[in-house]
Amino acid sequence: MATVREGDRTVLLVVDVQVGVMAEAWDAGRAIGRVARTVERARAQGVPVLWVQHASEELPSGSAPWQWVPDLAPVPGEPLIHKQFNSSFEQTTLEDELRRLGATRIVLAGASSNWCIRATAYAALERGYDLTLVSDAHTTGSMELDDGVTIAPENVIRELNIAMTWLSYPDRKNSTATAEDVAFNTAA
Repeated sequence: MATVREGDRTVLLVVDVQVGVMAEAWDAGRAIGRVARTVERARAQGVPVLWVQHASEELPSGSAPWQWVPDLAPVPGEPLIHKQFNSSFEQTTLEDELRRLGATRIVLAGASSNWCIRATAYAALERGYDLTLVSDAHTTGSMELDDGVTIAPENVIRELNIAMTWLSYPDRKNSTATAEDVAFNTAA
């Protein structure tokens, strides 16, 4: 059974907005701009911003593809979470950071929609956090299936946005909002 969090502290979680990830992402410039706007708004309102950075064979730690995109970077004091799995919670310090900050609600943005954003969103809800997905601040690349079918990234993004409004968890709230419309200091 999930633990439902007491309180009302919101954090912004920025996932995998890295050079190598965004190089293959659909409409990356727009998505990076929307993530940057979300970060700017969170900082202006005193909302903690946490940064998740993925490492793998394709994104070796310290390599050029592993770096943050030029338009986005943590500022001193913002927590950095390093991960090796799709979910930002698996074998990372994220939960410790959220506990330290007294977080009860996560606003989520970044990449890739169908992998790390989806896995992190579900993991947050399963762990008892309220969640708002920034609907215009996440992206992914095309999915080429073995049978020759291609799933367009805009369809993946749209489907995840729909899922985040239709899901139902006991005593938790999930929603979507645009980068301009996220209400950081209210419930999901």
